[in-house]
Amino acid sequence: MNTLRRGSAGTDVSILQLALKRAGFDPGKPDGIFGEKTLKAVTDFQRRNGLVPDGIAGEKTWNALTPYLTGYIVHTIESGDTFYLLAQKYGTTTEAIFTANPGTDAENLPIGANLTVPLGFPLVTGEINFTYTLLKFTLEGLAARYPFISGGSIGKSVGGREQYYLKMGSGQKRVMFNAAHHANEWITVPTVLKFFEQYAESYSKGESIYGADARNLFENVTLYIVPMVNPDGVELVTGALTAGQPEYEQAKAIAARYPAVEFPNGWKANIAGYDLNLNYPAGWEQARDNKYALGFTTPAPLNYVGTEPLSAPESRAMYDFTVSNDFLLTLSYHAQGEIIYWKYLDYEPQYSYEIAKRMEGKSGYVAELTPYAAGFAGYKDWFILQYNRPGYTIEVGKGKSPLPLEQFDKIYSDNTGIFITALVSAATLL
Repeated sequence: MNTLRRGSAGTDVSILQLALKRAGFDPGKPDGIFGEKTLKAVTDFQRRNGLVPDGIAGEKTWNALTPYLTGYIVHTIESGDTFYLLAQKYGTTTEAIFTANPGTDAENLPIGANLTVPLGFPLVTGEINFTYTLLKFTLEGLAARYPFISGGSIGKSVGGREQYYLKMGSGQKRVMFNAAHHANEWITVPTVLKFFEQYAESYSKGESIYGADARNLFENVTLYIVPMVNPDGVELVTGALTAGQPEYEQAKAIAARYPAVEFPNGWKANIAGYDLNLNYPAGWEQARDNKYALGFTTPAPLNYVGTEPLSAPESRAMYDFTVSNDFLLTLSYHAQGEIIYWKYLDYEPQYSYEIAKRMEGKSGYVAELTPYAAGFAGYKDWFILQYNRPGYTIEVGKGKSPLPLEQFDKIYSDNTGIFITALVSAATLL
């Protein structure tokens, strides 16, 4: 993380403010501006943690704040420690400590051994822009809190960023949710992640989640998520890439050829100007004709289909990941419109409309056919064409992307029923 001080601004400052707030120090609204309240919060945090209270967030301060971004601390067991006392000390629960340390004998804690102690707050946040850096902190924390979660990378973006995935469940039936094919639709990233976190917590506690038995789902279905398909583009639109950085300048030069598209907020493509959700082998030539007719014939902020199907590394990685895992159902998260797209051309996989109507009833979103002009070369289109299985594009929220964070709570609430319907349908119908 960058060294920050009074007058600094940007996404790193927002992450700093989030960590300070979780640590119990009030930096004011997490607005990405290092002002007087943030300065006082940093100084107070440093003083409380035995650091030089200079108000500068450098390496030592960031190291001390990291547990408030990953959501856990590593505690070295001392004489007299118990799960109960540790829960009291760190503001968590004995249940959370048990979950994070499977196989540990709570009645015989080995002095000198390390314990993972989850801290007492949810990891996934809708308070600040969800950057690639915040994603990495969140994924590390989820894996530490819930050791039954596994994951890795499906590939790398143009800019070399990992396209991470997480996996949870032991069932033979596999389902995959993905988000942020489009850069300015990054609000879908915390939407998918928040459900994954809530599902993991419900499973660990043996509770139901939105009326479904979490452990029953876990035993019947394996859920995969790819929460940030397009990490470079997300970095651009969230403000993590700034003027002067090579990727920013590359994108700016591409955008200059399309002045009608707002920069960077109108950017949907990967950092090379390829629209990832127009790069799959499902009517790609028709998508090319449609978008060329609109003038998008070269790399652009949106609507450029690429040189051929799967010519973008991000879409190629999604293709390969899907082929290798043989998913029964997929949800692709986009914004906006509060719509469920469920069909590709005349392909209508068994149960796909029935599941779409169940999702409609649970969410208030409307199940619709994809408009012809937008109905080719998307991930959902290819999945249906390739496998003849239910695949859905979910368009969250309403307004102009990037949607404001004020919509996040409603978006998440609206979509919980869609997530559960997908898992239950896979367990019972497919």
